[in-house]
Amino acid sequence: MMKQLRGRNLKHPGCLIGITVGLTLGIIIAGVMAAVYNIALNTILLTWLGLTVGLGAIGWITGDRLSSRFPALEEEGSAPESSTIPPSA
Repeated sequence: MMKQLRGRNLKHPGCLIGITVGLTLGIIIAGVMAAVYNIALNTILLTWLGLTVGLGAIGWITGDRLSSRFPALEEEGSAPESSTIPPSA
């Protein structure tokens, strides 16, 4: 799987993973805060939003840092194609 990501900017996959984890953890923590601790709805929503945005930003930054570690692999023995349109006769 890592070969498919080589040479690509990993900001967007990192952000997607961060937001997904943030939404999941935020919903779980919000449910616990509401059911067990009886906290106000505004506080619960701000905590959920903070987790989502915070983990998305962490994923974005991590993906940006990892992009430079995995440069694209050089193709061996393949000639570069200048055009995909065949020449006319």
